[in-house]
Amino acid sequence: MSFLESLNWRYATKRMNGKKVPQNKVDIVLEAARLAPTSRGLQPFNILSISDPALLEKIKPIANNQPQITEASHVLVFAAWDDITSEKIDEVFDQVIKERDLPADALDNYRNFLKSHYAGQTQEERFQSAARQAYVAFGIAIAAAATEQIDASPMEGFRNAELDELLGLKEKGLRSVTLLPLGYRDEENDWLLRQKKVRRPKSELVIELN
Repeated sequence: MSFLESLNWRYATKRMNGKKVPQNKVDIVLEAARLAPTSRGLQPFNILSISDPALLEKIKPIANNQPQITEASHVLVFAAWDDITSEKIDEVFDQVIKERDLPADALDNYRNFLKSHYAGQTQEERFQSAARQAYVAFGIAIAAAATEQIDASPMEGFRNAELDELLGLKEKGLRSVTLLPLGYRDEENDWLLRQKKVRRPKSELVIELN
């Protein structure tokens, strides 16, 4: 299928059939998310890929008992940095300098600008900035899953603080933002499967300024 055909094929799958997604296909989705653009190239988030049935059973009640959690093959947890610190900025820039074989001070002006910029924000503002970047990767992952004919269920309906505690995210400097169960649709039991995809028409969505 073409890219647009894949996007028309996908929908927010409400019931999955428990079939396992091959790891190489999950890896494609994860790699697509890794390659997603992020503001200033900081990639201020991590993605947890969870396939352990026992752990998914513990997550299910935190996600309001949505069946996709345990019917899915994998659940991806997009977790943003709880803070964008000078130390984390240094880690990113040090990697760029090393991989591009640049002089050690080549990016100092921009590095210092970013440190000053984020120092002027509250920690919550910095977290919200990181969360928005996680959502960019989240969208790329959804599209990548569709191109691989993997069903996905974008999910915000869970109690973030409880999930963070279960997964020990606070100790990792992370806060959960959103979930993406991956699997295959249950064609007999998913009520949404045969519903028409409804979107606002282009004429209403797009404002052209020529």
